[in-house]
Amino acid sequence: MTPRTALGALHIGALMFGLTGVFGKLAAASASIIVFGRAAFAVLALLCFTALAKRSAWYRLTLRDARSLLLSGVLLAGHWISFFVSVKIAGVAIATLGFASFPAFTVILEGLIFRERIRPNEIVLVALVSIGLILVTPSFDLASQATEGLLWAVASGLLFSLLSLNNRANSGRMPAVQAAMWQNAVVALCLLPFAGPGLSEVRPLDWLWIGLLGVFCTGVAHSLFVASLAVIKARTAAVVFAMEPVYGITLAWLLFHETPSLRMLLGGVLIIVAIVVSSRMRSGPAPDKAGLDAAAH
Repeated sequence: MTPRTALGALHIGALMFGLTGVFGKLAAASASIIVFGRAAFAVLALLCFTALAKRSAWYRLTLRDARSLLLSGVLLAGHWISFFVSVKIAGVAIATLGFASFPAFTVILEGLIFRERIRPNEIVLVALVSIGLILVTPSFDLASQATEGLLWAVASGLLFSLLSLNNRANSGRMPAVQAAMWQNAVVALCLLPFAGPGLSEVRPLDWLWIGLLGVFCTGVAHSLFVASLAVIKARTAAVVFAMEPVYGITLAWLLFHETPSLRMLLGGVLIIVAIVVSSRMRSGPAPDKAGLDAAAH
């Protein structure tokens, strides 16, 4: 893969991640069924990718790895559930922008968990995200769907941040694709008791949207991300993936007529700027860790 094709693959992957909210809204099913189906289809897609890539023997899990993957899977399940609840309540645009608050949570939590000093530019990042979220919310009435949906989306961002930090603490021991496959397997098992009773009532068309969500927005997008990191720096990839909210909002605008107000657009710009600043002011993560973090959404 050349740098040019790798960059193209990154943008395709970002577009696929941007489609996450769109497919979630198209599927007329509960959040638990959507997440269960997404995880199950993702496991199949990642298995196929591993087989086609003809990688070496599978990494043998230790007890520590199993505990880490179990925690990651639970956090990933909560992240996806809260995100799709937000999509159903408030729409794709608000859900995507609320989730994009995760860099601010990461800065704060890294300082608390890893005892890292929070630098002045990181305080600016938190401020940008906070102002952006204030602008994205039309009103602060807890009874309104927009506010409720944004709170679910922010919870999704918090859980994604915790997932990323757990991956950071346990990265480097297994290939990212294999780790993502095990995490998705945990998600499917966690959601099966909640989704199982309603699976027979899911329409074929909804299974199509869920299948596309699992295969393309999870398995293929993650595989493109990991493959491109063999050529492109992780920091550059993170900047490209800052385009995900742009793709998601644009597609929601075109498909669902979710026309963003000027205030929402300004808030979205501040949040996206914060994502880019966050990716540039950190030292580039290891490829496997970066790919694993991206796979979560």
